[in-house]
Amino acid sequence: MAPLLEIEGLHVAVDGTEILRGVDLVVDSGEVHAMMGPNGAGKSTLAATLMGHPSYEVTAGSIRFDGEDITHWATDVRAKAGLFLAFQYPEAIEGVSVTQFLRQAVSARKGEDVSVFEVRFVMNEWMERLGMDPAFGERHLNTGFSGGEKKRNEILQMALLDPRLAVLDETDSGLDIDALRVVGRGVHTVRETHPELGVLVVTHYQRILEDLVPDRVHLLVEGRVVESGGPELARRIESGGYDEWRS
Repeated sequence: MAPLLEIEGLHVAVDGTEILRGVDLVVDSGEVHAMMGPNGAGKSTLAATLMGHPSYEVTAGSIRFDGEDITHWATDVRAKAGLFLAFQYPEAIEGVSVTQFLRQAVSARKGEDVSVFEVRFVMNEWMERLGMDPAFGERHLNTGFSGGEKKRNEILQMALLDPRLAVLDETDSGLDIDALRVVGRGVHTVRETHPELGVLVVTHYQRILEDLVPDRVHLLVEGRVVESGGPELARRIESGGYDEWRS
């Protein structure tokens, strides 16, 4: 059986500058992987490339998802196939409620129109599981949201869209310890009902990995994965920094 995600020899450039320089990575269904690294290592470039962001040019290598070569697929096609990206800085959309947004997103994922009633029913179930106020669904998307509320909203989206692979791009950015625990527990809650969900957590820090314990940790430095290991690698990075891996 093919891995859920298989990245082989991936090189990516932005505006002619090479950022990723031969990344290899395999994530199987149900696994949690963490991608750590210093600023400028290429972590967010990898996340954006996985979702097919047009500003990121794949110059060599391949991305396979569930056995299919998706290297040159459009972003919407990847999303419909089951890839999900939780943004580091989610966009605010004035005038569009969380419910309206999720109705459109779920309809696109399923390839058929889904009613507001259906979405609200499932949303209410998930908001209760995630400890969210039901009134949250009527607020305008990310408008006036705190950092923690934005990240909870990303977890809610992930729950409703039922992806095969969720990429969390520095979801811990700017969050305090309590908000980090909310995110970690939220992902756990989703995985309880979606045990086949693969998760790739992109992060600078080990803190979020205390709640969201990874099966594998990868260290990305200067566009390459320079070491992989278990959760102990994250602790080693946290205590000693990145200096021993810098060229």
